[in-house]
Amino acid sequence: MNQLQAMRVFLKVSETESFGRAAAALDLSNAVITRYVSLLEVHLNTRLLNRTTRSVSLTEAGRAYAEGCRAVFEQIEAIEASVGTSSVDPTGTLKLVASASFSLLGLTPMLREFMERYSNVKLRLTLLHRPVDLVAEGFDVGIVVPHLVNSGMLINRPLVKVASVLVASPAYLSRRGTPVRPALLASHEFLAPSADIHGSTWSFVGPSGVEESVALDPAYAVNSSHMLRQAALSGMGIAVLPESYVTQDIETGSLVRLLPGYALKDADKEVSIVYPGRRHVPAKTRSFVDFALAYFRDRESVEADSGALPK
Repeated sequence: MNQLQAMRVFLKVSETESFGRAAAALDLSNAVITRYVSLLEVHLNTRLLNRTTRSVSLTEAGRAYAEGCRAVFEQIEAIEASVGTSSVDPTGTLKLVASASFSLLGLTPMLREFMERYSNVKLRLTLLHRPVDLVAEGFDVGIVVPHLVNSGMLINRPLVKVASVLVASPAYLSRRGTPVRPALLASHEFLAPSADIHGSTWSFVGPSGVEESVALDPAYAVNSSHMLRQAALSGMGIAVLPESYVTQDIETGSLVRLLPGYALKDADKEVSIVYPGRRHVPAKTRSFVDFALAYFRDRESVEADSGALPK
């Protein structure tokens, strides 16, 4: 028995007080209407209707059941209306996950502007250093380095590219000297991202385009750009950090950029915005993705025009 259909049939019979009128209203035969009601009574082990040759009336149990059925269908209609609205109007709670290091590169201003524009959307942000299964862990959107997402069937939209640079504190360089070519880094205290983020071999492209690789055994490795920056500022060694992460430190002289004529190869991180599926994307998710893409695209354009680095 299709119980919802049986309840719908019974409710129509109770409202019309007639099997025939219920059949006409639902475009079903009298036999089907009768069978549904009979199956429902067997299922409930109680009589719902008093039947005579001329009329149909509800028993006491039938009246209580009809009221319950009506409440159920009103709730179903409310749920469907709510879901339908959420596919058009951005509402509800958006569960967002972001790479912890990227969160410190300007994510908060973007989230503030989004909340000002979409006041009916509540944000729940989780910062992670580890890989994430977006779907299994119940997130709507991720702002992450793509290789840290292991869910299938995700849409991946590039958001921003973060360049990496070598930096050290003036105190460290005064104590240990300043390397002028990549090979000399091997004799220094090297501060690096953890091995799951980058291997031990680092490649540099010099001014002439010649590539030079060097194996570096980190004195200190950690999966947090924040901790790496703190280590560099404290004079622990030479660190690889996102350029935008240390722009202010370089400007104030707290950190010094090293090997400026060399570019780190394969060290830039492309941060993407990822979300499940292309079909039936909720309005809250769609609006956030579109907003984030536009926000970072516009910021990149302004920075390119001004010659400034992102902060």
